[in-house]
Amino acid sequence: MLKKNISSDKKTSSFKQTITNILGEKLKPFWFLAPALIVLTLIVFYPAIQAFSLSFSSYGYDLTQPPEWVGLQNFERLVQDELFRKTLLNSLLYMVGVVPALVILPLFLAIAVNQKLKGINWFRAAYYTPVVISMVVAGIAWKALYWSNGIFNQIWLGLGFSSGLPWLTSPDWAIWSVMVVTIWKGLGYYMVIYLAGLQSIPAELYEAGAIDGSDGWQKHFDITIPLMKPYIFLVAVISALSATKVFEEVFLLTQGGPRNSSKTVVYYIYEKAFQELDINYASAMGLVLFMAILVLSIANLILSRTR
Repeated sequence: MLKKNISSDKKTSSFKQTITNILGEKLKPFWFLAPALIVLTLIVFYPAIQAFSLSFSSYGYDLTQPPEWVGLQNFERLVQDELFRKTLLNSLLYMVGVVPALVILPLFLAIAVNQKLKGINWFRAAYYTPVVISMVVAGIAWKALYWSNGIFNQIWLGLGFSSGLPWLTSPDWAIWSVMVVTIWKGLGYYMVIYLAGLQSIPAELYEAGAIDGSDGWQKHFDITIPLMKPYIFLVAVISALSATKVFEEVFLLTQGGPRNSSKTVVYYIYEKAFQELDINYASAMGLVLFMAILVLSIANLILSRTR
């Protein structure tokens, strides 16, 4: 009887040890991920949950008191907000104006710097320099270029025109002037992505194309662009998502003016949250923007899988 008990205890102990080993092996990756997950929870997940909750509540005039649940009241206010609709249109216009340029121009730039020429690395570094420059520094520099007596207007006057252009002070020009800064800042970044794709194309394909009469710029339309479609799609997705969240350029150059002509959704959220302290309404706008970006991301993912 005693031997049976000892044997049963050994089997139980062995079974527990086996379970412990299996769980230990399965949980081991999570122990390595734990520090990053803790940081992400504190600075991303928890604030996101709080923002979601705040979008359905209201603080009133006393931020020291707990928020009051108001349901969909903030979203009803959002539907009636003409300025929010204008910022949505501005964000859409920004995406339409920026994305095609950031998809096409870096590709031709990457083709140009993919040549085996002496000193080509210096050109690559020069084109990539705007990427590593702080947006604050770039914004201040571009604002000086856009001044009424800045370089751009000096060149414009030198061409024989009677007056300079109101780059940042006209509702018709402001948002387009800000777009130029975004395009200039992103050219080098997307150029590197394209350059990685170009260098993965075997040289034998171009040699075979030359035999068939595909040479010069024609080879890029016959060989390069078809093989670069995954990279083109990636750049289109990244640039579109970045364009919907643009903030720094608007803040530094125009602060949404003149007459809200360059105000985007993210800048409007910033105004409501940090200037007017309307936290709940800003959270509701943030939730709508999040849903729009989520839908865009899912659509891009489905489209990429289909392709």
